Amino acid sequence: MVITSLDGKRFAEMIISGANNLTANAKMVDALNVFPVPDGDTGTNMNLTMTSGAKEVQKNVQDHIGNVASSLAKGLLMGARGNSGVILSQLFRGFGKYIETKEFVTSTEFASALEAGVNSAYKAVMKPVEGTILTVAKDAAKKAVQIAKKQENIVIVMEETVKEAKASLSRTPDLLPVLKEVGVVDSGGQGLVCVYEGFLAELKGETIQTNPTITASMTELVNAEHHKSVQGFMNTEDIKYGYCTEIMVKLEPKKLAKHPFSEDEFRNDLDKHGDSLLVISDEELVKVHIHTEKPGDVLSYGQQYGSLIKIKIENMREQHSSIVEQTHNTLTTDPKEKEKQEFGIVTVSMGEGIAELFKSIGATSVIEGGQTMNPSTEDLVKAIKEANGKKIFVLPNNKNIIMAAEQAADVVEEEVIVIPSKTVPQGMTALLAFNPSLNMEDNSDLMTDAMQHVKTGQITYAVRDTTIDGIQINKNDFMEIADGKIVGTNPDSFGAAKALLQQMLDDNAEILTVIYGEDVEEEQANKLVEYINENYEDIEVEVHNGKQPIYSYIFAIE
Repeated sequence: MVITSLDGKRFAEMIISGANNLTANAKMVDALNVFPVPDGDTGTNMNLTMTSGAKEVQKNVQDHIGNVASSLAKGLLMGARGNSGVILSQLFRGFGKYIETKEFVTSTEFASALEAGVNSAYKAVMKPVEGTILTVAKDAAKKAVQIAKKQENIVIVMEETVKEAKASLSRTPDLLPVLKEVGVVDSGGQGLVCVYEGFLAELKGETIQTNPTITASMTELVNAEHHKSVQGFMNTEDIKYGYCTEIMVKLEPKKLAKHPFSEDEFRNDLDKHGDSLLVISDEELVKVHIHTEKPGDVLSYGQQYGSLIKIKIENMREQHSSIVEQTHNTLTTDPKEKEKQEFGIVTVSMGEGIAELFKSIGATSVIEGGQTMNPSTEDLVKAIKEANGKKIFVLPNNKNIIMAAEQAADVVEEEVIVIPSKTVPQGMTALLAFNPSLNMEDNSDLMTDAMQHVKTGQITYAVRDTTIDGIQINKNDFMEIADGKIVGTNPDSFGAAKALLQQMLDDNAEILTVIYGEDVEEEQANKLVEYINENYEDIEVEVHNGKQPIYSYIFAIE
């Protein structure tokens, strides 16, 4: 087939074909995700990103290829997840920018657009690493430009592009030692190859057929090899920046008047807060991915330029520990011989310390989540399966997670009851009330009733100026929250904690559990405990380092 010009409608079909091929091979790409510090499965993240772009294109199919490419870029930006997804979106952002005014493109223009996308992606990554999706995209685009100089047929240009992308992918282990150690290629690069293969199939009028043998053998390779070596490649305590943080900022004119936006300046400022930084933007939105120790600082910085419309924070230390533990169990236990327990308890946690606390009092499966990082129904289904019980209780510990937990309960085979805990203290109290000698219904009543006898206090910071229930709240002040209601503010977290306890500790209080967050030093927490002991002699105090983000202190009062 000979195609010398590419219009918007055909390009739209290429996008849909690329997205479909990536969807069909997402699990295979996931199986290649061998790095010891995960911020999500590469195949899943790229698939969700590409699917978002394809959906936006389907709503705007037209002859003008520049407009279609702009729709793709917008959809990818909105749906970008993880490092790989953000880079993928940036590749097609640069591609779209290059052809935004064109009704159709020639082979040379198509190849140059691929190269422009690579330049945009490299610019978005603060510290590019070779042997990744970036390298595969760069090598493929370079070949496309070379072939297009002497070939007008876009089909042939795309064929050579795919061929070089595959060759580059095969070379990634020579550039990244961890890939060579495990014996696999880069997962992000493989995802891009899947997209390009979909493009080529559409141009040639072919239907992509997935190869189950490749997928099965790759999964077998990962199960047999990378779980043995790669998860031990790095110790959990060696992770310098523990929180994978993603935000999307909707730029606002009023804030831009005070803080004019420059993508380069924005990127350079954020680089001080961590590593693995990616920043992409258009006229309305800024997408950020960073590994940091203080997610709150990243959120606050982003809010200088507009409102936060998407936030995702994942504790990578907890993820890594969980993977290592699961790996050990997989290698030492035959799943077929692992009998289900009578009961399992799934609980949602925010912070490594809180997760350990839940495990110590009986939780069989702890899933990372919280106010700014709600787990999906799929995440909860997986946690229910991992709990390995015939009968499962789920403690969401957040009102925004209860519905997802109930949906998960509906789709699994196990008997599941969701205890509607809205806070970590409620979840802890309900878990402590669990009695394995009772049946499901009686335990449900007992655990639900127990939650009514604990009060929850929280100290967190304000991200903007506002007034709520007559209380003037200034940005960066610490808010005092009693059972979900803001009751005061203080410029200092220690002062806020004292003020909140003064309001919540009454004559009926007997036990106070203090859980301090990642932004509180142990010395500060001890100082607060000294204050409590001096002023509330009859109250028994327990203190734990929850290491939770966002909340400086969480109080459980019984």
